[in-house]
Amino acid sequence: MELHSKELLYGLSEFYKIFGDQTRLRILDALMNKPLCVNEISEILDMTQSAISHQLKNLRASNLVKTEKIGKNVYYSISDDHIKIILKYGLEHISEVM
Repeated sequence: MELHSKELLYGLSEFYKIFGDQTRLRILDALMNKPLCVNEISEILDMTQSAISHQLKNLRASNLVKTEKIGKNVYYSISDDHIKIILKYGLEHISEVM
């Protein structure tokens, strides 16, 4: 049996830490269907734009979301299908347990 390197497992643990915050998960959940700007996300989640922007910065730094500027607005979306799959399977697992 071959074990993964310490560095790879450290990266994985850092990756999963991002999912450990309810606000970040709520943002990712909101972005599952379509790209949204900060104003739209803050309205959906009933939170300040400042709080949303702070968490979006963390999500961007971890490559969980990407941005696209359209006119004056910056739209955020899930960075790739891997993230959508992780969220989908995590939610399915929790739903089965509840």
